[in-house]
Amino acid sequence: MDAPQTPGDWFYIPEAGASIAAFGPAEKQPLFAMRCDMASHTLSIGRTSASIMPQPMTIRTETATRTFSANPAQGSVEHLVATSLTATDSFLDAIAFSKGRFEVEVPGEANLYLPSWPEITRVIEDCR
Repeated sequence: MDAPQTPGDWFYIPEAGASIAAFGPAEKQPLFAMRCDMASHTLSIGRTSASIMPQPMTIRTETATRTFSANPAQGSVEHLVATSLTATDSFLDAIAFSKGRFEVEVPGEANLYLPSWPEITRVIEDCR
């Protein structure tokens, strides 16, 4: 929570049947993204990475820490490692309501320290 915030902003991106909260220096340069698939009520969580192998992705919030197996994927404009959660997973609330920041750690990549801004909550609520 006390680490300096990774430079960038959150962007809310509505799409047909989906919505995205993307964090980065610009909307088309995300470092991290949460994508809601409204039909399946599933949120994909991804971090940019050039990795071609599955990686552990650890997310630390104020109240919870979880490590996911993140698989290589292609986002709309970036390569990333990503995992999926059902919209009802309580860990999403831990991310959304984390006081200050939450951390995203993937081996071989710089840790991200992201603010818990409203775009996150909006995408989670879109899926619920």
